Amino acid sequence: MKQKRLKIESNQSLNETVYEMKLSGIQDAEIRPGQFVNLKLEGLFLRRPISVCDAEGDLLTLVYRTVGKGTDQMSRMEPGEEIDTLLELGNGYDRSAAGERPLLIGGGVGVPPLYALAKHLIRSGKEVSVVLGFNTASDVFYEEEFRALGAAVTVTTVDGSYGRKGFVTDVLPEAYSFFYACGPMPMLKAVYHKTNCSGQFSLEERMGCGFGACMGCSVSTKTGTKRVCKEGPVFFKEDLAWDD
Repeated sequence: MKQKRLKIESNQSLNETVYEMKLSGIQDAEIRPGQFVNLKLEGLFLRRPISVCDAEGDLLTLVYRTVGKGTDQMSRMEPGEEIDTLLELGNGYDRSAAGERPLLIGGGVGVPPLYALAKHLIRSGKEVSVVLGFNTASDVFYEEEFRALGAAVTVTTVDGSYGRKGFVTDVLPEAYSFFYACGPMPMLKAVYHKTNCSGQFSLEERMGCGFGACMGCSVSTKTGTKRVCKEGPVFFKEDLAWDD
């Protein structure tokens, strides 16, 4: 874990509720796809955990949805402001398990953490397919960013206003070597039951400290209680007790 003051380079809306923030100053930090950061915001006691969308060179990209006081405050921050940031939190995805044809499945704000993963997998020669799920056309973001990486992208919307109508589980390809999934819990559990091979899920829980000290984000697994912020947020399918 590293603590740094990062400078906001840009902070722009991607749609009505989703924003993309780019921060500089990560320099020597070693940030892996699937990890998260914890931001200290002025006037708020608890830090805000945000999944890493991308980390390249000196630049960190975060994509977040405004759902409460903290993220609303973030959306109003301006370039030049600085944020006290804890980096290198969580375990990240296991890229060595990907095989040759990995499948990435994201829903809503579960989409951003998969971007850096797709970039790394494609750079290593993998044939990456991506399924992105949203409620409606106005919610869709980062489709073209994934396409620009060279991924095969399928977009679904629940109301059918864009892409394929339905849920991500309605359009899963027949063949893939491994999957990575991030999104709301109902989607993750549906993916758990629909997928036919091993994979990894990125989970979300309310966090107090973000680095394993407070035990506030503990979840039950087949191998005992695990902390989402420390042993997670990424867990193998075989470790999750979702068979019921």
